[in-house]
Amino acid sequence: MLIITGATGFIGSAFIAQLNAHGITDIIAVDNSSLAHHDALLGNKRIATFIDRHEFISLLRADKLPNTITAIVHLGACSSTTERNLEFLRETNIDYSKSVIEYCVTKGIRCIYASSAATYGDGAHGYGDDESIIERFTPLNAYGDSKQIVDLWAREKGYLSKVAALKFFNVYGPNEYFKGDMASIAWKAFNTITQTGSFSLFKSHRPDYKDGEQMRDFVYVKDCCKVMSWLLDNTHINGIYNVGSGRARSWNDLLKAIFSAMGREPVIKYIDMPESLRNQYQYYTEAPIEKLRAAGYTAEIASLESGVHDYITGHLMQPQMVW
Repeated sequence: MLIITGATGFIGSAFIAQLNAHGITDIIAVDNSSLAHHDALLGNKRIATFIDRHEFISLLRADKLPNTITAIVHLGACSSTTERNLEFLRETNIDYSKSVIEYCVTKGIRCIYASSAATYGDGAHGYGDDESIIERFTPLNAYGDSKQIVDLWAREKGYLSKVAALKFFNVYGPNEYFKGDMASIAWKAFNTITQTGSFSLFKSHRPDYKDGEQMRDFVYVKDCCKVMSWLLDNTHINGIYNVGSGRARSWNDLLKAIFSAMGREPVIKYIDMPESLRNQYQYYTEAPIEKLRAAGYTAEIASLESGVHDYITGHLMQPQMVW
């Protein structure tokens, strides 16, 4: 029996889709039952049962979960980088995660939990996933802080040798449709281009980067799911791992891939970046994945062009977009 928290979220619902594709249905899905998109993302999934997040936490802390649980993949969290309610983040991202991790370690259950690339802050200290250097990083927002706190706590408790933590970079792909402002530019651009024929990117406000040449490590959600599946099969692989493509690409590259997949010529405009963003805007992120490769992960990771093409032609242009 496998538990997936954040089951009606972007990565959580995509992961269940992948598990189902491999015949795995003995799944307890956990999330807020009140979410408006609950049925949209779980309606086509095969699971054993659904448990509301609050009930799950109560069962977890009272040690009343089924004794048939073999793994918990903990993806449930507030993922908004603009969230400023610190008490909400403490309860939802910190205390919740600590309870899940501690339960798994105590019971000898496989645990995979989502950290975040947001812990790296502005990248001044690099993007290395060596857990011995966690304290060097300074996240730029409260969301990143909440993930950093859990990583530091897990290291202090000695749990990082017993659980796997994943730092997802810029994830895009099917099932992100309900993330609002936190959805990827791929999703936003597809909709805007469909309506207007063009898309606008922020101008660069640094002389060493041309407009639209700011860079990110874009990773397709299906690759994130493959990594998690591999970790479920390889329970001896623990510690913190970056999950990205391993190659930074520009926003211009992303937009060109989107226009190409839609069968259109690129029409890209550039607008001024708001003053409020300029001091904290990241011009370059890249996920070193040598540690993941050294651990034995050999699967090919989709290029930006192939991932975007599959997303748009295989999902966004289809009647049933949900994976």
